[in-house]
Formats: sequence, structure tokens, C-alpha cells
Amino acid sequence: MNKKKLVLSVLGFSVLALISCLGNKDISRQQKDLTIVKGSTQTNSKPNLIFYLADDQDVYDYGCYGNEKVNTAAVNRLAKEGMLFNNAFTAQAICAPSRSQLFTGKYPLKNGCFANHTATRPDIKSVTTQMKNLGYQVVLAGKSHVKPEGVYQWDREWEPVPKKDVPRDYIPLDSIEAYFKTSKKPFCMFITSKYPHGKYFDVENPNTDDIKFYPFNEHKKNDKAYVKAKAGYYRSIEEDNTQIEKVLDLVDTYLDDNTLFIYSADHGVSGKFTVKDIGLKVPFVARWPKVIKPGSISNQLIHYTDVLPTFMAIAEGKSPSSMDGNSFLPLLQGQDVEINKYVYGVRTNQNILNSEVFPSRMIRDMRYKYIRNFNSIEVVNQNLTGKANVDYFIKRGANAHKNEPLEELYDLQNDPFEQNNLAQNPELQSVKAKLKQDLFSWMKSQEDILDETIGNMPIITPKGNKGFKLDQDTPRRKIPDSIKNTLTVNDVTIIEHW
Repeated sequence: MNKKKLVLSVLGFSVLALISCLGNKDISRQQKDLTIVKGSTQTNSKPNLIFYLADDQDVYDYGCYGNEKVNTAAVNRLAKEGMLFNNAFTAQAICAPSRSQLFTGKYPLKNGCFANHTATRPDIKSVTTQMKNLGYQVVLAGKSHVKPEGVYQWDREWEPVPKKDVPRDYIPLDSIEAYFKTSKKPFCMFITSKYPHGKYFDVENPNTDDIKFYPFNEHKKNDKAYVKAKAGYYRSIEEDNTQIEKVLDLVDTYLDDNTLFIYSADHGVSGKFTVKDIGLKVPFVARWPKVIKPGSISNQLIHYTDVLPTFMAIAEGKSPSSMDGNSFLPLLQGQDVEINKYVYGVRTNQNILNSEVFPSRMIRDMRYKYIRNFNSIEVVNQNLTGKANVDYFIKRGANAHKNEPLEELYDLQNDPFEQNNLAQNPELQSVKAKLKQDLFSWMKSQEDILDETIGNMPIITPKGNKGFKLDQDTPRRKIPDSIKNTLTVNDVTIIEHW
């Protein structure tokens, strides 16, 4: 199969991407758009907003995105009844940073949560404040993974519910149903599943032929442990599908057509912790009867930071200029307009179990993608500080990712799985230079701890050294005794609000 057919068959991309110069934050246009919404749905109340978020599922593992070997009937149904987005992204392929974008409309560096298990800046007004101010109740049903409580003040919050004979807790279906029955105000509800995140189901005697493989994992077809884990992952996806079906039944039973239902997954598991599309590209399907045309597809670039501005526009509000995202309400209404010229990605390997010092940043447009790996083996010697205890971790991080160069450039139109690095291609140097310039400009606007300077390699840590300290063992990483507990406050960059 040639590359063009691979792109069309695997990703379901459309060949046409119509781009215009719409101003996304133009108030008069938003007001005009909202008139269309009101004319298409009930005029006596604002729409209910439901966002269903799965956990750790690749965009390539859905029937509606081209994988016929996995059971995602509920999501496939949503795609038939609504709109499927082919180019939706999160900025970070990790739980807490991904969710913080949804809830704040800001990229991880700006909202402060750019390492896992860390907190959003305490002065940020999140979805709970923004939507309450627009007359909505804001509800979290399921997994949280965000903090502090002062930023996320849910009107209602229900924890996941233990369930027998399954590897993960369930979403709180009884509480959701009771709320749907009795709610009086318009609401914004995030239903956050723990599936299909591992621990997976134990599938006996898995068959390799039941798994769909792609260029990034074809080499593992004969790896029995990988195939078994993948079969369990597929089974966990199927289990989440049953939860989505139950939620949709509740929506159709108790709520009217004036309900926007969005499904997504927080990031891909195959590219977790990376800035590759297998980690950052997310499934994104929206259903809104009488507003969204059934079976429609959008190829425009949208981002998790766009969700809150979109919800605020639907609620007849205006998102503040401090937010990074733009409303994609026009897309839901059938207008094929540009929402974002670029989307961006962040990689922070610290504060995870491996905790290697290897930060990356990414910029991507509709066709090309540029990645900067700031502690690549190519530049590690320039990043060294002269302090043996600090340099140990800088060198360790570079060696752990020694096959990742300083610069990566991909032509996603012809190479959607990022197999061919074109960073040194002489014909694309102007493309690379432009993306690099715009990436560094964005990083500056985000008040990034990194910049274009080679030799700036901060070691970050939460205040009080909480979390996964670099100079201590984790279940996946052992530190020599001579290096343990040697990092001091003078060796690290402390993030005060974590």
C-alpha cells in the first residue's frame, strides 16, 4: 500500500482542508453564531454540556478512526450522529497536564501543571469558576487527577465506584442518572472514566490476528507479552464502551436535544510521555442534535485548550484573552474555518517513575511538525554544569533517549506515523526555520523554563522536594548510593506552586 492510501485508510483523513481568516475571538461573530444555536435548539434554556473523557487510549484504536478490530460501537454511533474530528490534540501525553488544559483553556506551561501529579497555579480561574459565572452547575463524575481544590471547586463531585470482576473502578452511573433526573439549571459535566488505562483485563490465549498493527508497533507482532497486553487493552476499551452506552441511554432518556455531548480520550498510550502524534493526537467526537450535521467530519486543528472557550461561547460568554484556546463553535455549526494555525506539545519526563531529564517541545501545523529535544545526546556536553551530582542526571537523561536527535521534522501528509526525520533535508530548511522561530516565540509567551539557548537544562522539583525526586530510587529506576540525596536547593529549579 502506498503512503497516500495508508493515510486515507488508517486515519480517515479528508483530502480537503478549507482554511479561512476568521477571527476566533470576534464578539460580534460569536453573537451571530449563538443566534444560530438558539434558532436550532430550544430557546428557553442554555444547552447542557457533557464531556466524556477516556483514559490512555490511542486515536488509532476506534472503529470510526479506522480500526475494525476493536469494539467501540458507542463512539462509532456518536460519529454517525455527530461530528468526528481528525485533527484534535492535547499538548501533553500524560494525565494531569492533559486534563488541566481542558479545565483551564491554557497550555500546561501557562497553567502550571506541566509535570504529572502536580498542581495548577492557584490564581487561575478554571472551568468551575468560568461556567458558574455563566449560570451553569459544573460537575465532575469520575477520575479527577487535578489540583488544588481552590482552583477546581466543583458543584458536585462523585468518585469512581468499585466494581467486581473488572480491573478498574466504574464511573458513578447511579449519581449521574439521579442528577439527570433532577437537574434544574443548565450544567457542564465531565464524566471521566478510568478505562482503558491499565491494569488491563487478563485475556487468555490472545490471537495476534485480532490486533491491528501500525508502523510504530509492527515489530512487536511476535512479542507474546506485548500481544497479551494489547488484547487486555482491547478488552478494557470494550468495557469502557459499555459505560459510554449506558451514559448515552441516560442522556437520551432524561435530557432533550439541547445537549452537547463530546467524547475524547486524554492522550494516546502508545506515545505516552512523548510529543509524537501517537501520544498527542486524541479522538474527538461531538453530538449535538439539530446543530451538528450527522456524519460530518472536520479536519481543522483543534486543541484541548479550545474546549473551555467553546463552552463559554455556547453559554453566551466571552473567554478572556489570557486563555490560549479559541472557540470551535463555528465548526459545530457546519462552518469549515481555521481555528488554530498551530498546535503545540510539551514533554516533561520528570515526576514520573523513570524521571529522566529529557524535555521536549513541539509545534505542528496541518502538514509539518517540528520537535526540539533540548537534552539530546548531540548537545548534552554543552548542557553540563560542572557539578558531578547534577551532571549525572543530565547525562543519564540524554543516554536514556540517545536515539532522539536535537531536531526532528516530519511531513505528516506523507508520513503520518513520523517514521522519516527530515530535519536535515536541504529542501525543507525554510520550513524548519519558520517552525523553529514560531516555537521559540510561543515558548517565550508561555514563560517556559526553557529557551533556544543550548546549555540551559534546569532540573525541576516541587517545593519541599515532594514527588519523584531524581536522586532517589523509584520502582523503575535505581540510583547509585553515591548520588542518592545529593541534590540541594542550589542544584534545582523549584516550582513554587506545585
